[in-house]
Amino acid sequence: MKPVELDKKNIFGFSVRTTNANEMNPKTAKIGQTWQKFDNEASVNYQAGERVYGVYYDYESDADDEFSVLAGTESFSESLEQVTIEKGRYLVFEGKATSPNDEARTQAVIDTWGRIWGYFESNKSEYKRAYKTDFEHYKSQTEINIYISIV
Repeated sequence: MKPVELDKKNIFGFSVRTTNANEMNPKTAKIGQTWQKFDNEASVNYQAGERVYGVYYDYESDADDEFSVLAGTESFSESLEQVTIEKGRYLVFEGKATSPNDEARTQAVIDTWGRIWGYFESNKSEYKRAYKTDFEHYKSQTEINIYISIV
């Protein structure tokens, strides 16, 4: 796996502050509600090539502490919050859903994050996470790329 260099990019949407521990408990999970709000209140012109992003940023330290998540798109709107995906080196993990339905897409995201956790937990991983900005890029109804910032 080879790193890619990315320039900074602004994403606009709705955000929430959470922890991975909170996201494991349906009573304290917030990310799903943030995506629902984005889906209900933001408009995305898929026909014109707009795509959706899930940006993980403002890490307190690492995966064990608080971080923020923004569900968004590249289209500016005054009613939406803005976050900047930082310029830097990223590893790209590709995921593909078996169909475009919500359940299959959710499973593809979960499976891809599982591969990411496995890669970085391994003592053999060539790269270390930077915990700057990481993001999910939903390329189509069945394809996702997850970019992880590395040092």
